[in-house]
Amino acid sequence: MKKSHPIRRVLLASAATVSGIVLLLSLKPATDSSSASAQGAAQGAAAAQESPQGGTAAAGTSTVTGTATQTEYGVVQVRLTVANGKITKAEAVQAPHGGTSDQKTALSVPKLNQEVVATQSADITSVTGATYTSGGYKKSLQSAIDKMKAANSAAPSQSSAAAAPAAQAKTVTGNVATTMYGPVQVRITVANGKITKAEAVQAPSGGTSDQKTALAIPKLNQEAVAAGNANIDSVSSATYTSGGYKQSLQSALDKAGG
Repeated sequence: MKKSHPIRRVLLASAATVSGIVLLLSLKPATDSSSASAQGAAQGAAAAQESPQGGTAAAGTSTVTGTATQTEYGVVQVRLTVANGKITKAEAVQAPHGGTSDQKTALSVPKLNQEVVATQSADITSVTGATYTSGGYKKSLQSAIDKMKAANSAAPSQSSAAAAPAAQAKTVTGNVATTMYGPVQVRITVANGKITKAEAVQAPSGGTSDQKTALAIPKLNQEAVAAGNANIDSVSSATYTSGGYKQSLQSALDKAGG
């Protein structure tokens, strides 16, 4: 009998080994991409359910800012956050600062904010040692509450709101009016032929203009809505700003169709 050659035996053994490895690899389970995608989607859904934030709660919340009130030590202006007809938050967007005013503001404003939420009114107690700041705070607060009540009383019922087309409201921006202290430009929101909102998108700033603008613009905005036209009174000590405001307001009304 003829003996097998040693080299041939080695080659046959190697071939058998390679075949075994290939067979093992073919038996290894492949990753199921669809299962991985489904698992990721499930994790995302679970994370969304655990998130404490929700769009429904935010939709029922609104803010209203009171008129800026000038005090002996600076301007005070209050903003309220309202949800379901109740004040949920009060804050001072402007308050006296500089020197001892910083300390008095830091002591008084947080207390006043808390009292507003607790009492739901402007009938709050002045903070000792910050009489002027407290007085300005309450005045601005009252104007914010008045705006809130007016908005609530003017709000249509759910049925009428659903029936009224959203296209009835439109926003118009007046021409830029140049004054001695800077440009003034007014934007109005008109619904059903009436001004529902007025705001200054440009106003004089820098130096004493900041204070005059803070005092004049909120009053002019209110008067524009109340009057429904540009025939409004100028604010004392802000004659140029008032004149520019009325000029830009009139151009906005002209664009809106009178």
